[in-house]
Formats: sequence, structure tokens, C-alpha cells
Amino acid sequence: MLESSCHAPEDARATVTPEDENEDGNREWSRFWLTARQFWLGSTAWRVWLLCAAMVVLVVLQLYVQFRFNYWNRDFFDALESRDPTRLWQQAVLLIPLCVSSVVLAIVSVWGRMTMQRNWRQWLSAKVIDYWVENDRYARLATVQGDQKIPEYRIAEDIRIATDAPIDFVVSVISALLTAVVFVQVLWQVGGSISFAVAGLQLWMPGYLVVSVVLYSGLVTGAMLWVGAPLTRVIQTKNQVESELITAAHHLRDIGEGVTPKHEERGVIASIWLALDRTIQQWKRLCWQLMRNTLVSHLNTLLAPIIGLVLCAPKFLGDQMTLGELTQAAAAFTLVQGSFNWMVDNFSRVAEWMSSLERVGGLLLSLDQLNGTAAAEVTPSATARQPADG
Repeated sequence: MLESSCHAPEDARATVTPEDENEDGNREWSRFWLTARQFWLGSTAWRVWLLCAAMVVLVVLQLYVQFRFNYWNRDFFDALESRDPTRLWQQAVLLIPLCVSSVVLAIVSVWGRMTMQRNWRQWLSAKVIDYWVENDRYARLATVQGDQKIPEYRIAEDIRIATDAPIDFVVSVISALLTAVVFVQVLWQVGGSISFAVAGLQLWMPGYLVVSVVLYSGLVTGAMLWVGAPLTRVIQTKNQVESELITAAHHLRDIGEGVTPKHEERGVIASIWLALDRTIQQWKRLCWQLMRNTLVSHLNTLLAPIIGLVLCAPKFLGDQMTLGELTQAAAAFTLVQGSFNWMVDNFSRVAEWMSSLERVGGLLLSLDQLNGTAAAEVTPSATARQPADG
């Protein structure tokens, strides 16, 4: 699967096989979810699930407003085409409640989503901190072989990413699925069928806009999966070398404060320069990888609205589609392809989330080694048990 954040020493990394990486990655995923899932299963989890249900209702309401916007778009351009000032005024008035509803729902959605993220992060951070400080594991962690440097960074930053992203993903996936279901019907109804000649044969295709958006979305998603495959490993390695740079700087500070012997100063300074060089090199790799990802995502952003218009143009020019229906179908095409291409829009963030999840799992596995068990249960503190105030 992915390169583990808890792997072999520097002189042995070349011997790590993909099978070893898969096994380590799976262990880190399993260890993370063994702890993180308890937030959703505890005695007070009903509050979390109630908020989840409210978020689903918000998604449905936002989709309804978007659906009304789609039909408003059709009616507005039809009124514009017919030069009907009365209908134009009616559509202008109707736009006000639609905009107000959309803004209010978006604001409430941000509150609900961030409340869930904050509560989960608080609970998981407190649980990991309890486990880290219990039995002086924080003082003995350096004796464990691996790359679990700077656990405080993993607690502060990686736990944030590991808990923020899944909630955003679930909300956006639900929204994408419902959007696809609703607006595929719009495409089928407005687009209808089309006939065309190929090699002297007259062909007929029902729901041609639906077929086109499925083919286009499949092509774009496949391209992103192929181009962006190395991104998770690149981000993971980048995070690791950043940690090594911070660790080396901390060692130099310890020398200045008299914690570490002065005679180690030369070696520590050399390790700082080495870590800095590795960090810059890894950022170059990340830059090139993001450039390749941007090639696919930006092309899709530019082409999707145009393709929708081009596909509808023959019917519009043939007087089989009004101007309003043309813009309605093109907007629906863009929405549906955006839903189908969810992975294209979220690929970089998914890669970052997977990297952080494995790093938190790697830290927990390292702490487990100090406990002599693969899955130690820790009773969270009172702070961890109580969700943050909304």
C-alpha cells in the first residue's frame, strides 16, 4: 500500500520491499482506527451521531437549493431569450431567497462540520497524550527503533489532519452522491436523445449527456489516479524529513542549554545541514508531483463547463433546446462531472490524510512496544471524555 512512517534504520531502508511497506502500512492503519473509532462508539457517542444526522439534513437542504438554482438558471435565460421584462423581474426577486438560503445553510454547515472535527480531535489528542505520558513512556520512547521523532508534532499536527479530513470527506462524498443522483435525472430529461451518422449508419443514443458525463468523468479520474499515485509516499517522506530537521535543531538547543555534552556539537550541526538538504530535496519532489496533479485537475476545471456547452450546442442550433435549457444542461453537466470526479478534486488531501493517519498509527505502535502489547487500552482523561462546547 504505502510506505510506513515507522520503518527501518537509514542503512537498511534500501532492503525494504513493497510487501514490507504494505504490512507496516496496514498495521498503522489498524492501530489508528483501534483507538480513534472509540470516539464513535462510547456512551456519549449518541451526541456525535445526532450531529451527523443534522449534517446529512443540511446536505439535503443545500442540494435542494442547488436544484432550485439550476431551474432558476433555465427560467432566467429563457426570459432573457424571449426579452420578457416581467419574467426577468420575477426571476430577479426569486434570486434573493435562494441566495439567502444558500448562505445560511453554508454557514450552519461550517459550524456543524468544525464542531465534529474539534470534538474528535480533542478526544483523540487527550487519549494519545494520556497514553504517551503514562508510565513515563514519553521519556522511554527514544529507545524504540523507528522514525517516531517529535511525537508532539504528531499529536499537534498529524492528529488534526487525521481527524479533520475524514469528516470533510464523508460530508463531501454524501453531497457528491446525492448531487449525481439528482442532476443525472436533469441531464437525462433536458438532454434527451440524439441521433448521428457514422460511416453511413444512422445511430441513436438515449440520454446522451448522461453517457457523455460518465465517459468523461471516468477518463479524468483514471488520469488522476495514474498521475497522482506516488503523492502519498512523497508527502509521507516529506513529513518525515521535516521531523528529522526539527529533531536535529532540538539537539543543538540541548547542547546550548547544557543538557547534551558540548563535544557532540560538531556532529549535531552536520546533521542539521544534512536534514535541511534532505528536506529541500523532498520539497522539490513534492513540487514536481503537485505540478503533474495540477495538470489533470486544472485541465478538468477548464474543460468541463465547455464540454457541457459543446455537447448541447447541436440541439440548441437545431432549435430542439432553448437558451435556458442549454445553460441548465451545461450547469448540470458540470455538477455531475464534479461529483463523479470527487477523487480528482480531493486527491492531494486524501494523500496528506493517509500520510498523517499512518504517522499517528506509527506513534501508537511505538508506544505499544514500551508497554509490551500491540493494542494497549488507555482510559481517557475527563477532558477527553467531554466534547468541546459547540
